[in-house]
Amino acid sequence: MTIRVLIADDQMMVREGFSVLLNAMPDFEVVGEAVNGREAVERVRELNPDVVLMDIRMPELNGIEATREIVAADVDSKVLVLTTFDLDEYVYQALRAGASGFLLKDASARQLADGVRIVAAGEALLAPSVTRRLITEFSKLGETPRLSATVQAQQYGELTERETEVLVLIAQGLSNGEIASRLVVAESTIKTHVSRVLVKLGLRDRTQAAVFAYEARLVTPG
Repeated sequence: MTIRVLIADDQMMVREGFSVLLNAMPDFEVVGEAVNGREAVERVRELNPDVVLMDIRMPELNGIEATREIVAADVDSKVLVLTTFDLDEYVYQALRAGASGFLLKDASARQLADGVRIVAAGEALLAPSVTRRLITEFSKLGETPRLSATVQAQQYGELTERETEVLVLIAQGLSNGEIASRLVVAESTIKTHVSRVLVKLGLRDRTQAAVFAYEARLVTPG
């Protein structure tokens, strides 16, 4: 299956470089490019790519707002945020807006390709160590939005004990297979639990589930 990719970045060299790298591989097709966030949103609606490589700092509409609009449009496209620094404060905002993960711009061709494949498959491209560092950093700054006690009770109170356990393990960065081994159940069972967690919490993917777990204090940074 060919993965259709849209590249949104205001730097021509970045767009062309990523385009050349991905088009050289048999399972990718770069279907379009965008030079700002507004154009990215328009191109997603027009082309419905599988994955959007989204720069954060762009004119007219930044990558965070563009991601929020794409997610609100309820399309199938997943957003993979591109950033120069792995502790960019905007990365966390982008994840809360609905991005499925982030990738450093200096990633190798293999890392880029693997990252796009992971996100296209519906997984989260966010190592647990990075998740903890991001949330720890902005907790120190006192700027991390926290879920109110009422919202927490309403949302994760609907989860079963096993679903809550699975949510915590997602936030710790475990894959479905690893969670299945930890809980000594079939991987298909874990997939069902993950799907139910996402539906009950109204979340888009595993990345948002991890962020939710940290904000709800089900998991603490460390």
